[in-house]
Amino acid sequence: MSKKLLSLLSLLVVASLVLAACATPPPPPAETAAPAQTQAPAPAETQAPAASSGSVIKIASQSPLSGGLSVVGVDIKNGAQLALEQLGKPLADMGFKVELAPYDDQANPDTGVANSKQIVADPAILCVVGHYNSGVQIPSSENYHSSGLANVSPANTNPKVTERNYKEVNRIVGRDDMQGATGAQFASGEGLKSAYVLHDKTTYGQGIAQYFKLEAEKLGMKVLGFEGTEEKANFDSILTPILASNPDVIYFGGMYDQAAVLFKQAREKGYMGMFLSDDGFDSSDAAKIGGQTLLDGKGTYFSTVSGPASVYPGTAKFITDFKAKFGSDPQPFAAQSYDSMAICLKAIEDAAKAAGGKMPTRQAVTDAVRALKDFPGITGTINFNPKGDLTQAKYFIIQVTSADPAKWAENKIVKTIELAPPQ
Repeated sequence: MSKKLLSLLSLLVVASLVLAACATPPPPPAETAAPAQTQAPAPAETQAPAASSGSVIKIASQSPLSGGLSVVGVDIKNGAQLALEQLGKPLADMGFKVELAPYDDQANPDTGVANSKQIVADPAILCVVGHYNSGVQIPSSENYHSSGLANVSPANTNPKVTERNYKEVNRIVGRDDMQGATGAQFASGEGLKSAYVLHDKTTYGQGIAQYFKLEAEKLGMKVLGFEGTEEKANFDSILTPILASNPDVIYFGGMYDQAAVLFKQAREKGYMGMFLSDDGFDSSDAAKIGGQTLLDGKGTYFSTVSGPASVYPGTAKFITDFKAKFGSDPQPFAAQSYDSMAICLKAIEDAAKAAGGKMPTRQAVTDAVRALKDFPGITGTINFNPKGDLTQAKYFIIQVTSADPAKWAENKIVKTIELAPPQ
């Protein structure tokens, strides 16, 4: 290559470098660029989405659809589904398509709260039927409240559910403070003088056990022990002091998948007194777990805010239709779930009519739920007080009469009372 050509190339390189230096520099990489000064949106759970402009209305359900409590949780969903299918026509006639949006809370508070955030973020959801566990409902309903979303509970009994005075939160069953006292009154009325009280450490189980203990002591019964446990398989260490003290009744506040195992092991170790629990025990799986041991000795009883579906005068058709659709008799709270969905549907219908046939707002639905008077549910006439409690609620004491899970609905009701909630 000639010297002249080399010189020419050198000049071209220098010129290109000068031009590059004078050019506008490229923007910094995206990850290092200064963020735009815009206002951050509020967290999803504190925002109430605008009402959906479409014709689809959704009603969510939350209950354990998997796990140890799913036998009841699935039927809570099924009860809501049946009601939607049978009672959704008025909204369909108004041009709306109404859908069930079922969520599996797994009886776990964290899961329920995560689900509730998804629920409130969907503007088509105008009402929620659920939950089964008070420990799941209470934190989840904080999001329903902050988003103005109506919640009608078929099963939650802890006083805190309604004592927060959230207009969005309602329940169509009684309360633990009344139910726990009812259990103690029954035990005392049966001539029992002493009790050993256990609970599962949940909001529900511990709360109802404390109410039982307070009422039992008030009635003169000796409470020989009060403790919580999360054990579900081997109760040897717990049963040792119980058997040594030989109480007239062992009371358990909590759920059937734990209580039935405890009762079975106590009986197998020679305890012949009474077993007593709450409506968390009310599942045919309790008989599947405990079998004949639940019938031995002084027997097994539980209090409940939900009698068998057959105890309510308006449920005959519901029981027939439920069994035809789902292949089995309804579990506890399925009928209450049917009524909870019925209330949601009626409130949405009333709110839509008030809006001239347009999609109602969540606030309008919330207001319409509380405005219902003498609502004719299949479990009875429903009226809510300003807290969201029933103005009158029924409480039952039920005796387990068969080791056959298929005959669970035939258990004997030994006591029924109707009480107003505390003011």
